Amino acid sequence: MALFALGSWWLVRSAPQFAQPNAAAPVSHKPDYQMWNFSVQNFNPEGQLTSEIKGDEGLHFPDTDTLEVHEPRVRAYDEQGHLTVGQAERGFSNSDGSVVKLYDDANIVREPVMGTGGKVIAPRLEFRGNYLEALPKEERYSSDQPVDLLRGRDQFSGDRFDYDNKSGIANLQGNVHGIIQPAAKQ
Repeated sequence: MALFALGSWWLVRSAPQFAQPNAAAPVSHKPDYQMWNFSVQNFNPEGQLTSEIKGDEGLHFPDTDTLEVHEPRVRAYDEQGHLTVGQAERGFSNSDGSVVKLYDDANIVREPVMGTGGKVIAPRLEFRGNYLEALPKEERYSSDQPVDLLRGRDQFSGDRFDYDNKSGIANLQGNVHGIIQPAAKQ
């Protein structure tokens, strides 16, 4: 019996070891893929385009699941189909496009909203700054840096701002200045 136990011990010891699962390697902040002259589109359940981001170059980072874009151009449509566009020298987007951050010469424009008979319901609205953050699904735009806001012919500037497109309320903070032009004669 001792000989059998010794033989079993030797057999177990001599048998090849199964590969042990490696501990997951820490994810580094290096891109896992790159795109050139690309477009990423998001659609609603009815198949209508809700947002699109285009860029000259895109880098995807798996550790943060973000897309870094050089020369981003963003288009977003609200529930009524009104268009808002944005552009900058560089930008970042999360995986589903619900947060877009624009840097360096950032610009976001909501085109005028037209009513029946070609009457302007809401004038063209433009935000300019070195940094702008867009939440297209929520129709919110903000910045913690100085920004210029142009609404039709009116001009405003502030150190920080938050704009809710659904309510139409812009909240400028810090050193705020504004010029309101008289309405055009009809």
